[in-house]
Amino acid sequence: MTITEIARALGANRNSVSKHLEVMQAAGQVEARLVGNAKVYSVAQRIPLSAFLCFTKNLILVLDTDLAIVQANDRCLAQFGRPKEELAGQNIRDADLPVVSSPEALAVVEGLEREQVIADIAHRRDDGSESFYQMQAIPTTFEGGEKGCTIVLEDITERKRYTRNMALLARTAMELVDLPPVDIYQYILDRLTELVPGAYAYLFSYNEPHQQFVMRAVAGEGAREMLAEILGRDPIGLIIPIARIFDTPYHETPLSIRGLREYVFRPIPSSWSFYDLCFGAVPEEVCEEILTRFDVAKMYVIGLVWREQLFGIAGIFLRPGRELENRETIESFTRQASIALARRQTAERLQRSEARFRNMVDSSPFGVALIDCERRFVYVNRRFVEIFGYGPDEAPTVAEWTRLIFPDEEARREALGAWRSDLERSVPGQVRPRTFTVRCRDGSKKTVLSRFVTLCDGTEYSTCEDITEETRAYRLLVADIADLRRREQELLIKDQAIASTRRAVAFLDPDGVVTYANAAFLALWGYPDPKDVQESHFSRFWERPDDIKDVINTVIGGGFWHGELAGLRSGGEKFRADLLGTPIVAEGGRVIGMMAAATFRPNGD
Repeated sequence: MTITEIARALGANRNSVSKHLEVMQAAGQVEARLVGNAKVYSVAQRIPLSAFLCFTKNLILVLDTDLAIVQANDRCLAQFGRPKEELAGQNIRDADLPVVSSPEALAVVEGLEREQVIADIAHRRDDGSESFYQMQAIPTTFEGGEKGCTIVLEDITERKRYTRNMALLARTAMELVDLPPVDIYQYILDRLTELVPGAYAYLFSYNEPHQQFVMRAVAGEGAREMLAEILGRDPIGLIIPIARIFDTPYHETPLSIRGLREYVFRPIPSSWSFYDLCFGAVPEEVCEEILTRFDVAKMYVIGLVWREQLFGIAGIFLRPGRELENRETIESFTRQASIALARRQTAERLQRSEARFRNMVDSSPFGVALIDCERRFVYVNRRFVEIFGYGPDEAPTVAEWTRLIFPDEEARREALGAWRSDLERSVPGQVRPRTFTVRCRDGSKKTVLSRFVTLCDGTEYSTCEDITEETRAYRLLVADIADLRRREQELLIKDQAIASTRRAVAFLDPDGVVTYANAAFLALWGYPDPKDVQESHFSRFWERPDDIKDVINTVIGGGFWHGELAGLRSGGEKFRADLLGTPIVAEGGRVIGMMAAATFRPNGD
């Protein structure tokens, strides 16, 4: 009805009706809407507040102008664990209620004016876990016209947690790719405790060659200090033989320990005790003290595994009454961390391999160079620079380097022609050896044996060997061989002369042992084979051995001896012989042996 229609029906003054309608509209008893230029009023359809409070899943508190609690719905009472009689009339500043009595929530309510205010409020529980609420503070007018406030709390923990977890995974995915050289194990554990606020955690790395687990990081307020006090040592570096899980009777595999596992210790322990999980490496009483001091009720364990390779194990301790949240996010992050560990391990192995290769190449006695497809030096070792005196700083390209080591244009053209000819006839992987005479930086000439190989990607691999001395030695050797052949021919003639003479001749070493005897010697003494006399002392062939030893000593001392002595044939027959002892003198005057020449003397001669 319009104001005119209402005034006519009541028989009242139109202005008076209008004023009353304004008051009723402010009290919420009537509603007005415009139809053309006229206001049309209708009776407000009002629902009792108590009925509304029962049908919402949110937490609702109604406060008066002094912030005293007027009404609270059942969900709010159940969440706070307080009866309605205890809360009614209490000021929220003094009620010590979770969330709404926090400084953040009070600041919103106390600053409320005419407009509704929406704010997100975080709440940390006593066990360290967090919950999140979206708080709506709505200005409220009561039936009597008094002003107040209605607080509506919507639990957005799951939504907030999901958003935060996705942000964390996005952030860690980028950080783990370009993670600087920091302690990656501590980084991983810090992110895990970020997902499980207030918890204690640890991380073991797995040393596959030694099959042992080494503690690399711990997290949680005062955790490292407390563990050091209990263990009597720094926990970092502690070795636990967890690798036993791969053996009988457990038969675990890296893939089987990849997911989260729960182990309950209190109040009713699960099948595995904490002492069992330490595999006896920590005394049982120490294990019990750890559980007590850290107030541990359960533990969650997850393996850092990527492609069936184990890199470590992380564990999270939870206090009584607390459940593990963010399970899927924890597992997703550990996959990220496992990939990062695999990548870092591969990079470290590659760095070690490259360092080992560079050390090996730098220690090589040969000069080594790598040349790219644009004929630029990619790498040269120390020996390469030592041989030529030039490195990539002075000559970054092969063309510049060639001009330096072949200053003569004709020699340079000849060397390049030989290189191109070898290249045209070769295939990748085939060695192309060439010997060149080059001029080095110090002006000296060197003979260099170079071996070029074209790799599959077009890179040229070259080794260079300074064979200047070897070439000089080879020339000298060739000359020596020619001289030796001439001397050998002369010796052969002399040997034939000694072998064919009718005089019995034997050569002795400095100790008097026979090293050679000619045919006349064997015939005179009656021995058919040279082996019968060689390696025998010369005194064996004479009647008086002591006299012969004196003769040998005289000759080896540098003198000559000539005289007649009695010889002793192989059959025991004696004969007279004329003996001449001559020293064999080497270069430098050193006596290296004796030549004995004997002639048979018939009796009476």
